[in-house]
Amino acid sequence: MHILFVTAEYLPLPGGVGAYTAVLGRTLAAMGCQVSVLTDARARPTDPLAALPVYPEITRWDWRIWPQVAAWAKRQQATWVHVQYQTGAYAMHPAINFAPRYWQWAARQTVRVAWTYHDLLPPYLFPKAGASLRRWVTELPTRTCDCVIVTNEADRVQLTHKTPNLVKIPIGSNIEGRLFTPQERAYRRRQRGYGPETLLIGYFGFLHPSKGGLTLVQTLDQLVQAGRNAHLLLIGEATSTTDTTNGAYRQTIVEAIAACGLQSRVQWTGALPEAEVSADLNACDVLLMPYEDGASLRRGTLMAGLAHGCAIVTTTPPGPLPELVAGRDLLFVAPRDATGAARAVAALADDPALMARVRTQAHTASGQFTWRAIAHSHLAVYEKVDR
Repeated sequence: MHILFVTAEYLPLPGGVGAYTAVLGRTLAAMGCQVSVLTDARARPTDPLAALPVYPEITRWDWRIWPQVAAWAKRQQATWVHVQYQTGAYAMHPAINFAPRYWQWAARQTVRVAWTYHDLLPPYLFPKAGASLRRWVTELPTRTCDCVIVTNEADRVQLTHKTPNLVKIPIGSNIEGRLFTPQERAYRRRQRGYGPETLLIGYFGFLHPSKGGLTLVQTLDQLVQAGRNAHLLLIGEATSTTDTTNGAYRQTIVEAIAACGLQSRVQWTGALPEAEVSADLNACDVLLMPYEDGASLRRGTLMAGLAHGCAIVTTTPPGPLPELVAGRDLLFVAPRDATGAARAVAALADDPALMARVRTQAHTASGQFTWRAIAHSHLAVYEKVDR
């Protein structure tokens, strides 16, 4: 079995889908699969003899990808072409959505096509394209691919009547989980300039309107106004190379911080190596992830928080989330509710026993999402279709 992953986002480009593909590919390769990655020309090439060879060959994700990917699948003698799909990464162009049927035809049905939805956002088509048409294009792969994978229950519910070949496989943390000792944690806090009396709130990931950046600032402001020595650590790269709205939204956040007079209480780390991200996640007292569309297992940043045993405050999921229990594994508040978020952060800060329990349970819950289990689930899907 040779699996050719197709992804518009890959290392060193920032973004969760690229990191996800890298970890999944390495795990499958370690289990004996032949895996390669066809990706954007801005990504980093590797030695073709490496366990996970990467080919950064695609300069534009438009209709030209149809013959390009077909040619690469033939060259690699791939048995599976597996698309890692996130609408924004493909520049909102619909060519990728229509491609599976062409690839199957070009390979005379010798290549299977799998599709993982990392989101269900509709692509841009043309001015005044209606919601129904854009949704039809988004869901087209459910009717053409040999198998379709979603990462969370809400997406499974939305697509469950579209295809009989639908499987839910959650994502894992793109940052290897590590639990620091109290001494290691204190040392990292000192490195960042925080003492034991600081209430350190962390946020991990890109800043985007859907991720509640303004709620972060408002929550910090309320805690400071209440007399708490609260600080905010923004961990990782703030803007994405595949979403042009990130830069403008970052400026909005900078202006909100200045308007509240919180500049000295907010630290931006910028892009970091994995080990540094891990250290900063451990250093935080509370990880606040106020997604405006609610918590979801599609969020790699949330999975990283769980893997690091963070005390997480996030927003109520939009649908069922049976894998996580509110009040045990993490705390939920309403989206855009800075007052509720401030109360939840304060409740954890004021109750060390509660903080310790939530940290322990978060790490325990992350055991459901190991990469080896995720890779085994993928193999089971491939083998079932091949039979």
